[in-house]
Amino acid sequence: MTIAPDLSANAAFRAVRLSLRMSQDDMARALRKAGDEAGEPNDANKRLVQRWEGGTTRVPRPVYVRALEKVTGLPIESLGFALPVMARVGDDGAGEDDVAVGATGADGVGGGGPASGDAKTAARTAGHALYAGVWLSRYEFHSSGRGQTFTGAHFVVLVQNGNRLTGRSLPGASSHPDSPLSLDLTVDGNVVTGTWVEQTATDGYYAGARYHGAVQLLAEPTGRRMTGKWVGFGKDFDVNTGPWELVFKDASTSKETVERYSRRPE
Repeated sequence: MTIAPDLSANAAFRAVRLSLRMSQDDMARALRKAGDEAGEPNDANKRLVQRWEGGTTRVPRPVYVRALEKVTGLPIESLGFALPVMARVGDDGAGEDDVAVGATGADGVGGGGPASGDAKTAARTAGHALYAGVWLSRYEFHSSGRGQTFTGAHFVVLVQNGNRLTGRSLPGASSHPDSPLSLDLTVDGNVVTGTWVEQTATDGYYAGARYHGAVQLLAEPTGRRMTGKWVGFGKDFDVNTGPWELVFKDASTSKETVERYSRRPE
């Protein structure tokens, strides 16, 4: 017996939440805090986060859009939500009124399609290759203090919106424990250019230092591997560089896939 996947679920948003190591309650609290700090209080709660992830609500209200972008550091389009064309505001009686998709769907055509599919459709329409999914990120760096070259590896989820890629490592998916990685990339043909940020573990060798820099990669014609170089400042404020590669692992960002790759790379 074959069980059809839930095509309405917003796997991209769920993957981003997990990459931030937040439960649904944690996400709701962070959204409320972001709203309070911005002077735009909201009523985010676990149930609302569940509705977003389940695809019941595909178009958040503006107050939630701004909070989501603040908490995740990503544009709303990269979180798997559809952009509204025709929508209505409703109140479910629990203080969670939101923009709900009507029978025609948020994109004005037959409703119920996956939110994450909108970004894929946009990428195809614009002639961009599709890179969304789980990738193995691997780079080399030289530690002057230890006199050795090390490899840093993460399983990351790439979310695509047109020619823009945003990536975050999955929880527990780093070769150096508790050192999450973020990527913000732009695709131009087979050239992928952008920035990276890694927050090192507070109890590790680099004692919680935050490193960041630039990266440029060349995507192979198969679209399954990118190789290039990174550049960034070291702890002594000298400019360092080294090789970096991304290797495609899985196009799915389903719950099962995310859980499978939420582990230390071998």
